[in-house]
Amino acid sequence: MGKALRALTLLMGWACVAIGLLHVALGNAAITGAESAGATVDSWGRFMGASFVGYGLSWLWAARQRPIPAQAVRWLAGVFLLGGVGRLISLAVEGEPHGFQIALTVIELVLPPAFFLLAGAEERALHGNVAGASGAVGP
Repeated sequence: MGKALRALTLLMGWACVAIGLLHVALGNAAITGAESAGATVDSWGRFMGASFVGYGLSWLWAARQRPIPAQAVRWLAGVFLLGGVGRLISLAVEGEPHGFQIALTVIELVLPPAFFLLAGAEERALHGNVAGASGAVGP
């Protein structure tokens, strides 16, 4: 489970960094359906792109820890899930967006539970190993 969690955490981190940099560089052109949204949305999108880079760097930080901090993964996955919930609210309030946005919503709602499960399994495995090691060292 640890290898799967590390691989998925690294993938998430690099994907967020790449997507964030794309938004900083391209502005509205990086948002499907918002190419002509104007300067306000462009400014907001580039700022949010930089924030997404920071979010991705947080995933990469977590992936580089030994062991991966399950609590950090849970928080990061929770933020991702909140983004998916935000998209659902937008769907309810504003109507159906571009199909690509629907696909992103599905990813944002499906992937966090996988992270929660993997982080929990890793945490249980780690505590099991720690308990076993401390039992062998004790009197």
